[in-house]
Amino acid sequence: MSAVRVSSDVALGARTTYRVGGTVAHEVVVDAASLDELAATLESLGTPSVAVGLGSNLLVGDGHHDLTVVRLAVAAEAADLSWRDGDAGVTVEAGAALGLPVVARRLAAEGIVDFEWAVGIPGSVGGAVAMNAGGHGSSMDAVVTAAQVWRAGTLAWMPPSELAFGYRTSAIEVGDVVVRVRLALARGDAETAKGRVREIVQWRRENQPGGANAGSVFQNPVGDHAGRLLDAAGCKGLRHGGARVSEKHANFILADPDGHARDILTLMREMRRRVADQFGVVLRTEHRLIGVGEDQWPAEPAA
Repeated sequence: MSAVRVSSDVALGARTTYRVGGTVAHEVVVDAASLDELAATLESLGTPSVAVGLGSNLLVGDGHHDLTVVRLAVAAEAADLSWRDGDAGVTVEAGAALGLPVVARRLAAEGIVDFEWAVGIPGSVGGAVAMNAGGHGSSMDAVVTAAQVWRAGTLAWMPPSELAFGYRTSAIEVGDVVVRVRLALARGDAETAKGRVREIVQWRRENQPGGANAGSVFQNPVGDHAGRLLDAAGCKGLRHGGARVSEKHANFILADPDGHARDILTLMREMRRRVADQFGVVLRTEHRLIGVGEDQWPAEPAA
């Protein structure tokens, strides 16, 4: 049986945490051990490809999109997460398809620290590298020492200098597939680490909404917080169609079960307009957008 599985007319939007949006032409699920088959598969399909993780920071436009999405098959968690102790600390290797909360909890239970912050980010390890995910005082660039990346048929380890981490950005390109990640962590007390994990989970429950959302909509501008600006601009509770801005946190949008991606995009435009008009700050989205044209969401302003 081939380790590369292809499906057609896939409801990608329904698989995101927003649970709204359209379909894509193909989905390719590949085992990391069989990446040599991936290039030939993508060439045979003949459509542009984009790698996706768990869909937690993703908005898919309504309608059908002539795209191929690539996913890594999730291996057994025990086999896809390993570590070794050394004089300088603990070197951890994690499969890119693993969820960040899974990795953070397992490492904390083993007394491996400095990754507890990731328990509150419901994305994959690979997606976290691509966007340099972070929170609670840390981010991926603080702990990643290398990422194994499939790019145009070649598999290679990229050091931080090549990954070029920035605020919620990296050098990972649209068609790249992050396969494995190497982290530099430390030994600590397991009970203290598990306590820190519980604190972060509790903080998230108290300060961020549940439901169908994709996390923070906009990046924090330098020296400020997007949530504060959006709150001050009167965005909490705004609604358009089947989507509304959370009353708990103004930088979150919640989608109704019968909502559409266009509802979310309309709210995003209005939120950004209000902040720009009132404070002169043009917010950048943290979301990754698939099948969204510039007529729906204007290109981000130049840095």
